[in-house]
Formats: sequence, C-alpha cells, structure tokens
Amino acid sequence: MTLGSGDKNKIVPVSAGNRIDYMDLLRGLAIFFILIANLRWFCLFTPGFNGYFVFPEMDHLVHKLQHLFIEGKFYSIFSILFGWGIALQLKKSKKDDATTAKFIRRRLSFMLLLGGIHLFLIWEGDIVFLYGLVGFVLIALRNLSNRSLLITGALLLLSPIVLYFIKMNFSWFNWPSEYLTMAGEKFYQLNGWIDQDTSRTQVLKESKSIFTNIAITLGDAPYRFAYLFFVSRIPKVLGAMVIGFVIGRSEFYSKVLKHRKKTLWVSIIGLMVFVPLNYMLITYFEDSSAYYALQVKGLYYTIVYAFSVFPLALVYMLIIALLYENSVIQKLLKPVCAVGRTAFSNYIMHSVVGIIVFYGIGLGFMQQLGPLAWTIFAVILFSLQILVSNIWLRYFKFGPVEWIWRSLTYKKLQLLAV
Repeated sequence: MTLGSGDKNKIVPVSAGNRIDYMDLLRGLAIFFILIANLRWFCLFTPGFNGYFVFPEMDHLVHKLQHLFIEGKFYSIFSILFGWGIALQLKKSKKDDATTAKFIRRRLSFMLLLGGIHLFLIWEGDIVFLYGLVGFVLIALRNLSNRSLLITGALLLLSPIVLYFIKMNFSWFNWPSEYLTMAGEKFYQLNGWIDQDTSRTQVLKESKSIFTNIAITLGDAPYRFAYLFFVSRIPKVLGAMVIGFVIGRSEFYSKVLKHRKKTLWVSIIGLMVFVPLNYMLITYFEDSSAYYALQVKGLYYTIVYAFSVFPLALVYMLIIALLYENSVIQKLLKPVCAVGRTAFSNYIMHSVVGIIVFYGIGLGFMQQLGPLAWTIFAVILFSLQILVSNIWLRYFKFGPVEWIWRSLTYKKLQLLAV
C-alpha cells in the first residue's frame, strides 16, 4: 500500500489504480514459492518415511531443486518488497516526514498484532511478526543517504558470517537461542511432549482438539525465535529491507527498464555465477549437522550462503522485470497480481489450509506427502488462490485481512466494496 494525499489532517490510501503491478506480481510469486517452502513443515516431511504420496527417487530430485531455486530466495524478495513499499509510503505522502513515519509505526504496530495472532495461535512459522519488529528499525534508518543505506544493507547481509564465527569461539554469544530453546523445552515437558521431533508430531497427528493445537503453537514460538536467532535471520531480513528501501526511494526499477540490454546481460551473468554457487551450497553442505554444531564446515556454509542466496534473489527480480515488459507474458502473469494485492490474506490462508489438510484436527495427511506431491498440492492451491483473488477484487477493494489491517491503522472502518 502506498500513501496519497488526503484532507488537511489525514493520511489516506492511494487508489488501487496507482499500484505498481510489478510489485504485486513479485509479491504474488513470492507467496507461491514461500508456500512450497512452508509445506515441507506442514507435511513434517522426513526423508526415508513411507507415505501415500512419497516417491523416493523423484522426491530427492525435487527437494534438491527446491533448495537450489527456492530456499531463501523468495523470503528475500518479500523482504525487499517490504522495504520498497515503506519507501513509497514516505515518498508519496503529502505530509511531513515525522507525521508519515508516525503513521507507518502505527501501521507496523497493528501488523505486529495480526502477525502475533498468526504466530502464537495459528502457526509458529509466521514471518509477519518478525517483519513488523524489524520494520521499526528500518523506519529509524530512513533518513540515511542511499549510499549509507546500501553499505548498511550489505553489511547486514554479510553479518551472519561474523556472527557465526563469534558463536563458534564464544558460546555465550549464542545465549538468546539457547535460552529460547530451553523455554520451549520447559513448555513441552509441562505438557508431556519431551521430544519435539516425535512426540509433538504424534500429538499433532492424533489430536482432534483445537486447544491442543493452539497449546503446541504457543510452545513452538520460542523454538521459532531460537532458530531465527541462530541462523541470523533478523539481520538478513533487515538488510534485504534496507536494500528494498533504496530501490523504492531511488526509482531503480524505472532505471533498470531504460537499460534493458545491460539488465539482460547482468541477469545472464548472474545466473551463470549464482546458480552454481547455490548448487555448491546444497551439494557440499547437504548434511546440516556441522552447521548446527558450530563447526568450521558450518562457517563455510554461512559464507557461501551470504554470497549466493540473496544475489540470486536480485537476479530473479531483474529477470521478472524484463519478462513482464513483454505484452504476451504480461497478459499471462497479470492474474497473479491479484494474489499480490491480497498477499496478507493469502499468506494466512496457507496456514489455515495447511492445518485443515495435514493436522489431525483436519484430514490428517501429515507425513503422507513427499516434495513432488506437496509441490503439486501447492500449484493446485495457488491456482485456486489466483481464481478467488481475482473474483474477490472485482467486488472488494482489499483482501479481508488487509481490510482489517487498514481499518485498524486508519482508526475507522474502511469502505470494502468497490
């Protein structure tokens, strides 16, 4: 959402016609590939188990391709878009910087509220709550020059290398992750779910109580943040947001389209460099035990990750920008923009569908799908979301969650019907 002019005392949303379709397309595509990545956790897939829709040889190949082309790239794009969107809000607002920043902080506060409901009551894999927290830091950095922001963003994206090295040599530096893990373990012990990887799974498979599901989700939240701290996700997300903020403020997108040949060559070279680096990442570091044991091989993994995953995400953005300039491709991809415009609602819907399909409280298909099957499932679900989102936007201005978010932000019910 961007901001437009309102009356003297109010900040009001810009009409849908002024949105950047390219951003909505990226957001929609990111939602799809994040769904594929998240389904691995809804399915609680473990290599070697036998389910109804597990095909070992094909699953191994598909899982490897998912790691190569999807893992980490699309949450990076989503983070870039988040920073880009905030830059547009500040740029388009007719109000002074302090007033607009105050408005954005209020918007982030309600984002935290909605993300917290998702994180603590629906599914622990939520990313919205983290985005809301990190967004406050981004707002604090907004008045730095583009050059300073680019340097800051690059340092943040590379910081996991230094942070991992420090954790290898000073165990106390990993205290936040260890403390949160202990908090999660205590919660599980109180409920009799001592082994997170087996007992928890068994409870989710067999439980028919929504309150049990909520209890497990509450217990999983500390584990979630322990993981985010351990893998240095927070500086990665902030770094990507800062880069996105510069892209939005400098109008880099329009500049890219003015130099299509250069952009094409940069994209080709980027693919030639960063796809092999990502292949190295998944091939030579397939066993993650060294990483979590803070061994030297884990440091090598962190270095390769820093120089391969985010750069490939940027290359994806350039390629999509070039493709979307073609009228035929634009016509084919245009329906995906509707998913991007209702991204928050569609993201929450993934969790609701995941629980209904895979947990015991619903159809109980947990551990029955391998990577090939859950990819097909994702394609079917996303196709339905494209259809429903386009129909919805014929009659309504916003997705249902977006409408709640806007109404809270503007302190009054927003007109929903078109």
